[in-house]
Amino acid sequence: MRRIFPIQAWMLLSALLIGCTHDKQPTTQPLAPAPSPNQQTASASRAHATTQSAKLADLKGNYHLHLPGIGGYRNIDRRAIAGLRDGDLDGVIDHYDWTVADPGLGALLARKRNGDEALNVAQIILERRRADPNARITLTAHSGGCGILAWALEHLPDDVSVDSVAFLSPALSPTYDLSKALRHVKKNAYVIYSSHDVAVLGIGTSLFGTIDGIKTEAAGKVGFVEPKNADSAQYAKLHQFPYDRSWMKLDNIGDHIGSLSRPFIRDIVAPLLTQGRLPATQPTTN
Repeated sequence: MRRIFPIQAWMLLSALLIGCTHDKQPTTQPLAPAPSPNQQTASASRAHATTQSAKLADLKGNYHLHLPGIGGYRNIDRRAIAGLRDGDLDGVIDHYDWTVADPGLGALLARKRNGDEALNVAQIILERRRADPNARITLTAHSGGCGILAWALEHLPDDVSVDSVAFLSPALSPTYDLSKALRHVKKNAYVIYSSHDVAVLGIGTSLFGTIDGIKTEAAGKVGFVEPKNADSAQYAKLHQFPYDRSWMKLDNIGDHIGSLSRPFIRDIVAPLLTQGRLPATQPTTN
């Protein structure tokens, strides 16, 4: 069982805020010679039709998208995705690294870029939904990625929704109004938070700010609070789960990355997304 001590907590905070070496490496490919104008004219219509048909086929079926935190897509996210597969989440399971190879504090503070990245995520969702209106579309996001998820949902057209989402240790401010985002969730939005997430979502966000720019303890530590002017009908979709000691057996000790542990994702998060089945927890034991 993992244990975390004060010095380890500070090391974790430093790693997340400063950013660690990315696991993925950029790749480059030589550009093919451009076709002549005549070749372009002769084949443009046929190529376009073939490409569009293939793309449409690729976009059909159940789909899940995972957004990492400000550290970028890392091994903890790979384990989370493995947990989703272990939990029988069928269909395509994808990820999108919104940090643009600039993880850490830079990603946290890149307000305009983060807004642009949320638009990119919204476009991914839109294309999937348009291609297959009956597909199950679910999303998970961790820490700062929860802001990107919320903003992406807000950008969707009125007639486009996802099925369910999970905010894992969200680095959003507790009073951020989720009403507009929740309008684009058909079923439920789940929140996993922990009062033990002190180093990152307590001290860290109080010093450097949440992903939405508020210097406060984040919702991933204290939970979301429905703002006074929020849409209560939408907030009825929001189900929040404080850390429970029973989750220790699932390799989640209540720290910032515990909600990404493979067994926890398998036994708690995946059933929530696929079945709407709430885990049997005892919130009073946190």
